[in-house]
Amino acid sequence: MRLKFFFFFLFAFSYGVSTAQSYEKRQQVLEEQRKRLQNEIQQINKLLYSNVKKKKSALSEVEDLNLKLNRRQSLIRVNNEQVNLLTQRININQRTIESQREELKVLQADYAKMIQSAYLSKSSENRLLFLFSSENFLQAYKRIQYMKQYASFRKKQGKAIADKTVLLQELNATLISQKSQKLDLIQENKRAKEVLAKERISQEKMIRVLRRKEKSLAGEISSKQKKAAAIDREIDRLIKEAIAASNKAAGKTGSSAFSLTPELQLIADNFQANKGRLPWPLEKGLVIQGFGKQPHPVVKTAMIQSNGVTIATTPNAKVRAVFEGEVMSIILIKGSNAIVLIRHGNYITAYKNLGKVFVKKGDKIRAKQVIGEVFTNKTTNKTNLQFCVFVEQKAQNPKNWIYKM
Repeated sequence: MRLKFFFFFLFAFSYGVSTAQSYEKRQQVLEEQRKRLQNEIQQINKLLYSNVKKKKSALSEVEDLNLKLNRRQSLIRVNNEQVNLLTQRININQRTIESQREELKVLQADYAKMIQSAYLSKSSENRLLFLFSSENFLQAYKRIQYMKQYASFRKKQGKAIADKTVLLQELNATLISQKSQKLDLIQENKRAKEVLAKERISQEKMIRVLRRKEKSLAGEISSKQKKAAAIDREIDRLIKEAIAASNKAAGKTGSSAFSLTPELQLIADNFQANKGRLPWPLEKGLVIQGFGKQPHPVVKTAMIQSNGVTIATTPNAKVRAVFEGEVMSIILIKGSNAIVLIRHGNYITAYKNLGKVFVKKGDKIRAKQVIGEVFTNKTTNKTNLQFCVFVEQKAQNPKNWIYKM
């Protein structure tokens, strides 16, 4: 029976510790998400709304507002999850405090009885009588041991009461802190919802205006996509040429993959080994458009194909290579801004929409070396870099390669 109770206690204790650790871990993850979303909203305001004098197109304005709405909705969701977690933890702590208080009452009552009993037999005469009334030496020895154990137990009971009191004080302090944190989150969510409601009204007004000219907007988006597709075809052609040249130099024919020298193979292996840890191509920036095929954020009937990500940044922002390599090509297409392709073995990174280029074809590049400057649109005041990663000719999602993107 005792063994069963021991295992039950061990299981309950382990479960409690595991639950507490799980709660702390989840709360930490949510707090990181909350801070990141707050930072992203600040960046959106700074990068996309910094110059109110610049008149944006209605489409551009709705795109920017839609981005902000999505981040604010995510922030409200994270805040709600944090509040729910805190509520659960507060309830657990309140039950624990009640349980500890009951245990403390029992300990204090037992200790009071013990003190009372000790007081009644406190005289040395009583102790000596108790000792000398023993029938034999063995009984006297046992009574001495009993008196020692009793004194030791009294000390332990006193310490247990002191420890339990400290634990209660700590639990109370934690509870007060959690209640304060919960209140702060509720207030923050209230403010976020008020701002969100105003932004939604503004967005709906602009969308009503845009709906009247949805066909022309779809045409505008299609035109941009055609221009982007032409750039992607040119990048694909240049990669094919580079693959063919590497195979020719190695005496191979018909391969769709790079033939790598030992030096280039080492660079490729290092690039692969740093997946998820590569530095950002900009010191400051915010991803405003993701990778892959996706509906347009405003004109839902129009589809967007992106071989990389679009990062909003500050005017005159410098562009950095994310890894060591060699400048494979610099693309200059009429009606578009410069594009730099850097080869890292069989990997290629592309940096689009550069207003200035500081490197030339064939240059050896170091990681984080500045290779150019992002172009700033004088009409909208937007400074956006398009960044891509390729393995041979296959486009990769940069978010899987760049640290915390």
